[in-house]
Amino acid sequence: MTKPIEEILLHENGTGVANESIADLVRKMIAQLGEDPQREGLRKTPERFEEAIRFLTSGYQQDVDEVLNGATFSVCYDEMVVVKDIEFFSLCEHHLLPFFGKAHIAYLPDKKVVGLSKIARLVNMFARRLQIQERMTSQIATAIEEKIAPQGVGVIIEARHLCMQMRGVEKQHGKAVTSAMLGAFRHNKQTRDEFLSLVRNQDS
Repeated sequence: MTKPIEEILLHENGTGVANESIADLVRKMIAQLGEDPQREGLRKTPERFEEAIRFLTSGYQQDVDEVLNGATFSVCYDEMVVVKDIEFFSLCEHHLLPFFGKAHIAYLPDKKVVGLSKIARLVNMFARRLQIQERMTSQIATAIEEKIAPQGVGVIIEARHLCMQMRGVEKQHGKAVTSAMLGAFRHNKQTRDEFLSLVRNQDS
């Protein structure tokens, strides 16, 4: 598990005591931008930001076992399980700007299934970290593969990135699509095509 921020923000003298809170640093950043951090509208912004950023990165304080919480079950079922349109919000690690969209996840059970709500919680856990979309896609697929050992796993993520829409190329309608296909989803075209068909059918 990643070290908490208090262990990273150390005094220069190496005593191991946290130097400044996130709110303190944000207050300095506001001043560096040319604003008055004591202005009425900004006075409590640093504390609000700290509370928000801790929530948005709360995935660092979780692990897969905690999220699944034993919600795996032995079942004689070997047809595809699909959970699609799982909404998520994350932060791009390059600019700390949001990217958001939907995750579509499928797996082929091999004598074991996982509670459907746990799949959505797994997406949240990985999304609530500083991320890139490609890594997040792979992490979700690998976690499901490792914990329930299915015949295969497929993950597709579609997302809009504010780092592309608000700055840089400033393309408002661009969308990134990433996928991770493991096991049967990688090696069996029929399985992969069935998953892609289900994802594309937004009315199903």
